[in-house]
Amino acid sequence: MAGTTRELLDALSWRYATKKFDPSRAIPDGTWTALERALVLAPSSFGLQPWRFVVVTDKSTREALLPHSWNQTQVVDASHLVVFAARTTVNADDVKRHLDRIAEVRGVPRASLDAYGSMMLGFVEKPAPGFDLGGWAARQVYIALGQFMASAALLGVDTCPMEGIDAAAYDRVLGLPAQGYRTWCVCPAGYRAPDDPYAAQPKVRYPHEMVLRRV
Repeated sequence: MAGTTRELLDALSWRYATKKFDPSRAIPDGTWTALERALVLAPSSFGLQPWRFVVVTDKSTREALLPHSWNQTQVVDASHLVVFAARTTVNADDVKRHLDRIAEVRGVPRASLDAYGSMMLGFVEKPAPGFDLGGWAARQVYIALGQFMASAALLGVDTCPMEGIDAAAYDRVLGLPAQGYRTWCVCPAGYRAPDDPYAAQPKVRYPHEMVLRRV
């Protein structure tokens, strides 16, 4: 099942924030299905999955989002565009839905999850002083973003994580507030254009010993 360490490091070294996508190249259906599955399989605190991933392929919708993206053409040129959104409010209903799903998938009595449910309810209903549940939900979204980009790199698919957007405008275009979600970031995915000058530039990272400490 596992790949080699060389394959992993080669893929991560090959990956970069693609500035120019080739609009003529589409991600094959099978590859995209795997990347969607990678999103679904992303880990989250308590397994609560307080997110929604909106895959935007409709051309007119992408064009409507372009001016809300500082006119960054990756939004319209990439094969796919994923909008990463988080729950605006995490509450007891989210906990109940998650517990019901655990019981369904694992085939266990719902009552056997009561203790776990009580712990989660305490987390969402009585958070520690100063703890921001909205910020917590956003951090879960970024975990999924990282998994998506790493998975794409392993499959030879380019990505470009983007926070340079008008998130509120994205919400309006996609109708997210009515669904209880808000946009945090987006990630176009596809294949780099042959003339993207950033593709050939060396990856700039601090030396290993400056960013990693063993104790």
